[in-house]
Amino acid sequence: MEHTYLVVMAGGIGSRFWPFSRTQHPKQFHDVLGVGRSMLQLTVDRFRGVCLPENVFVVTNRDYIELVHEHLPELPLSHILGEPIGRNTAPCIAYASYRIAQQDPEATLIVTPADHAVLREEEFRRLIREAVASARQHDVLITLGIQPSRPDTGYGYIQYMDEPAHRLPDSALYKVKTFTEKPNSDLARMFIESGDFLWNAGLFVWRASAIIEAFHQCLSDIAEVFEEGKHLLGTEQEEAFINEAYSRCRNISIDFGVMEKADNVYVLPADIGWSDLGTWDSLHQVSPHDAQGNVVDGEVLLYDTRECLIKTPHERLVVVQGLDGYIVAEHDNVLLICQRSEEQRVKEFVADVKARKGTGYN
Repeated sequence: MEHTYLVVMAGGIGSRFWPFSRTQHPKQFHDVLGVGRSMLQLTVDRFRGVCLPENVFVVTNRDYIELVHEHLPELPLSHILGEPIGRNTAPCIAYASYRIAQQDPEATLIVTPADHAVLREEEFRRLIREAVASARQHDVLITLGIQPSRPDTGYGYIQYMDEPAHRLPDSALYKVKTFTEKPNSDLARMFIESGDFLWNAGLFVWRASAIIEAFHQCLSDIAEVFEEGKHLLGTEQEEAFINEAYSRCRNISIDFGVMEKADNVYVLPADIGWSDLGTWDSLHQVSPHDAQGNVVDGEVLLYDTRECLIKTPHERLVVVQGLDGYIVAEHDNVLLICQRSEEQRVKEFVADVKARKGTGYN
């Protein structure tokens, strides 16, 4: 575990989870699952025994540094890497990779979002250990691929080559053929039927040296920015350098920028009870249900109600009668009541609230 590092990406806002996820207090800092731990805390907990606590880094917006420290007080402030502006996942990963490589050139990195759920944690840790071992031995970029359960159009898809000749030696890793970002429903159905597509979980394992080389090959403009100032990382000049670096980095994801272009990408199929918890409906899918299919977090009495998700403050009694397939979510002076089938409109609601009521509810 000595050279294994965890990089948690915790800078997003998660607006589809409104009104819980807000600009000042995004989803990763909430106890979304109702278990007494925030998504960020659960993410770090998940990697215990995989990497040492002193090898954990979190990349987040500078506005959230104090929040990260509140949730992870054992984390040194120097391990909370603050981004001056959001530039998507490629600059975020470049920052962390160069920063860690400066202190440990032999580092192997596990890169994970801060707000996903994993129900089968022992299997997850087994797979991560396998990926880390393979990344140490081979010059590869590894992504976890989730066995799809339905033709969901909200995920990216990874097509892999399952012939023995395309497997990494002595592993369950398969060479990736293509990445497809959020297909339409017909294409998603075809992917599921073909049997050689997996959901892209956005969780990666690689040696720091391997991903830095991939930046040079695929995103040379970003690599050049960080090469110029890598000697300043870990020093008092780091913040000033990062301000300048991010002003020069374009907004691009690691998937588009690197994973779709590199020729040494492998996928490890995973059946781990995974969800990105990107929407209210995804929370409904992974949470315990009552006999009528309701998911409830709060002081709630239900009558003639089925297939609903209700998450309200515990200090408030809520009585619900006659709803079928609804989201009822209250947080910080905002109440959302929305059909589950219409939850893709939450972003529209947020935009309208901002336009009509100002930024106080965002």
